[in-house]
Amino acid sequence: MPPLLDAVKFLLSKIPLALKTTFSHIFGWSPTSQKWDLRTALTVTVLRDILCNSPPSTITEQQQATMHDPGVKGNMWISRVTIPPENALRDVLFTAIRSLGTRTEEFSKPLSEPITAEWTGHRANASAKTSEPAISEAEKFRCLMGEVKSDVTVLYFHGGSYYLMDPCTHRETVAGYAKLTQGRALSVRYRLAPQDPFPAALLDALTVYLSLLYPPENAFHNPVPPSHIVLAGDSAGGNLSTVLLQTILHLHRTAPPSTLPTVPFHGKHVPIPLPAGIALNSPSLDLTRSMHNTEIGTRYDYLPPPSLNPANSPPCTIWPADPPRADLFCEGNSLCHPLVSPVLADWTGAPPMYISCGQELVADECCFLAQSAARKGVMVVWEQYEAMPHCFAQILAGTRVSERALEGFARFIRDVVRAPGSIKTHGEFVEAKTLRSLAVDVRNLIDLDLDEVRRKAYCTRDNIVREFKGRR
Repeated sequence: MPPLLDAVKFLLSKIPLALKTTFSHIFGWSPTSQKWDLRTALTVTVLRDILCNSPPSTITEQQQATMHDPGVKGNMWISRVTIPPENALRDVLFTAIRSLGTRTEEFSKPLSEPITAEWTGHRANASAKTSEPAISEAEKFRCLMGEVKSDVTVLYFHGGSYYLMDPCTHRETVAGYAKLTQGRALSVRYRLAPQDPFPAALLDALTVYLSLLYPPENAFHNPVPPSHIVLAGDSAGGNLSTVLLQTILHLHRTAPPSTLPTVPFHGKHVPIPLPAGIALNSPSLDLTRSMHNTEIGTRYDYLPPPSLNPANSPPCTIWPADPPRADLFCEGNSLCHPLVSPVLADWTGAPPMYISCGQELVADECCFLAQSAARKGVMVVWEQYEAMPHCFAQILAGTRVSERALEGFARFIRDVVRAPGSIKTHGEFVEAKTLRSLAVDVRNLIDLDLDEVRRKAYCTRDNIVREFKGRR
């Protein structure tokens, strides 16, 4: 069936649900009527129906459906680059994985590969229909830099559960951050599971971070001071940002006192400093899914509830994996590793953090990481939005609540680069509709301790592995 007819058929199939949702909202029959506007109600209801009630599709089909490149138009500069591989980093990363784990976890040993990425900046004086100019990528980068007005460089990792989406699906969001920070962003096309499981994405992220600091030959950019770099991401991209930071923190902890750790990079041993900070939007931090708040998620979120078989899809050429494994992203016995589920990590010594989420399925893990970091002395800026779903700032773009959340994200990035000493730990709970802000204690967001969180995660991991073995 042609794509246009597919789209028409899909839209027609959702009309009854949309009408029911509209009437329930207008007449106050829905329990969320007092919290949401009509657009939010329709968006969440339709997304929930698609994710929970659609006919099963293969992982290949899901990837193809979420990676369509719409092209570049409007108020953005996009300059595509390829970052060369560095296999010397493999041993550094694999050693860190073994050191941070129990040494019983299994993980793949990927080679380093070329990484494509998109430099992204705001393009002033362009309309929504302005096309991408027919000039070289180097010239696009020069044009982009001509409009940059701050020192900010955002290293951005897109969401998508580690197996979906692409920088092209997040261009509007990333370009928005570039505009709000008056800086630039590098959006990374890291390797996706199940074709490239853990730690391939982390190896890519580490390579790109070092390439910002130490540009490879023929790179468009000059060396970027670490104090100008902010790691950022949404959902699984938030996970990748945090595990990249945790990897760098581990290298610092294991270096001789009062010295920066060094790593091999393109024939030299180079220092690897910490970035200025990290900014996270609805980060997915517990890949065992043991902390998923199904009570609140059922009410306000569109994400489906957790399952012991999270990759229950029809078979295709890429899934099940060969050899089979329990999880799309990693081996089942690695689900509790702190570089897979960073909610279990130690954040002592981390740079300032910004964490934003709704009242969503992953809210508890976001609360716990923010609380854990704040209790370790990390400066944490926390914003939680009442009744909002996963990644609401993107899916509800243009609404008042989205604009407020995006500005909070960008404000932190601007401040942590321009005046890092001004960042102090503080938290807000933002009420629905009114957007009234209530102060909260970041050190006491959730009544859980690390032992309890770890116990639940390990129990869930064991159940996932047991269920997987029972299917074989």
